[in-house]
Amino acid sequence: MNEQNRISFDNTECAFAAKSNAELKKAKFLFGIMGKAWLVNLALKITPVAIKWQIPFTKTLIRQTIFKQFVGGETLAQTARVADKLEKYNVQVILDYGVEGKEGEASFEQACTEFLNVIDYAATQPNIPFMSVKVTGFARFSLLEKMDDLMSKAAGTLMKRYLYAVDALPEEEKQEWQKIKSRIQLLCEEGNKKNIGVLIDAEETWIQDPVDALTILMMDVFNKEKLVIYNTLQLYRHDRYQFLKDSYAAAVERNFILGVKLVRGAYMEKERNRADELNDPSPIQPDKASCDRDYNASVEYCIEHIDKIAVIVASHNEYSNLYTTELLDKKGLPHNHPHVHFSQLYGMSDNITFNLAKSNCSVSKYLPFGPIQDVVPYLMRRAQENSSVSGQTGKELVLIEKELQRRKI
Repeated sequence: MNEQNRISFDNTECAFAAKSNAELKKAKFLFGIMGKAWLVNLALKITPVAIKWQIPFTKTLIRQTIFKQFVGGETLAQTARVADKLEKYNVQVILDYGVEGKEGEASFEQACTEFLNVIDYAATQPNIPFMSVKVTGFARFSLLEKMDDLMSKAAGTLMKRYLYAVDALPEEEKQEWQKIKSRIQLLCEEGNKKNIGVLIDAEETWIQDPVDALTILMMDVFNKEKLVIYNTLQLYRHDRYQFLKDSYAAAVERNFILGVKLVRGAYMEKERNRADELNDPSPIQPDKASCDRDYNASVEYCIEHIDKIAVIVASHNEYSNLYTTELLDKKGLPHNHPHVHFSQLYGMSDNITFNLAKSNCSVSKYLPFGPIQDVVPYLMRRAQENSSVSGQTGKELVLIEKELQRRKI
């Protein structure tokens, strides 16, 4: 086995090389709090209300705790400092303007302008190859729901159902939908021009179909000669492995490169609760083993079709990351193959990110930024994720404590 293959995620010296003693102690305190489910549940209820009613010191408290751990800053300039620090350790950045769930054309246009600014800024930085977009940042949620509902009533392929849904909209909403399509096309055009990859984030299942259709449409235009657009597949859904295969078939038929970011998912509790309330079948895998099976099968499928698929393994699961490198080794491919990228959320799983970087993998941190009130939904998901994902908080704490002991602090 050559040196490239010897990846260990237990190397805490490498994992936390970018963190000072004070930063490590602060992270230990924060993950300790997030390990208390009752406290996280309380915070999930009161934080959005406190922000909305501008209760004194709320923003200051958030800024100095969970915001600083998981967000790059409130502005691009603040985020730049984090990106520069990561670059020293061969870690790249996926920039994300953390806006979602806005309403009104003025807000949608402002978000679109900010996304364009992100692309333009990323193009000036050597270690920011991607930016991330949530369609809910510039599209009315209820219209996405309506489109998804209309698509569910139609038969045929994703694109046939999409065309049926658009045709079924009343004229005023057709025009509104065209604005949404124009916004995403404008972002893709800018990404194409500036050589910045545009990652379309996954959304809730009841609005995902139109998002998937828009993304496939953009790939069919911009992914002919190079990689610009990536879709996001949440493998906690039991239908996504098949969707990956269907997307590959579309890529072969239409002769474009399929870009996919593989995640396990971020809306599990919300999805299950909604399915229960509506007495609908759950879209979520029956158990973690099924999710892991489909995730790793998806990674293998992408590597097997690496000439036509570019994959971002966006995972905090140690085995899935190691498995990807093993598949590359078996095919005699380098860990930094241009169609393979790894990514973890900023503030989590540094042991994976920095040790992958040490092994010459193309790896990044997903780095959101934006005003505190805009990134609260993202922060609430991170807090919930760390309290509900089995063992995640415990793993972070064990690694941090191990490094503190190594430093004799």
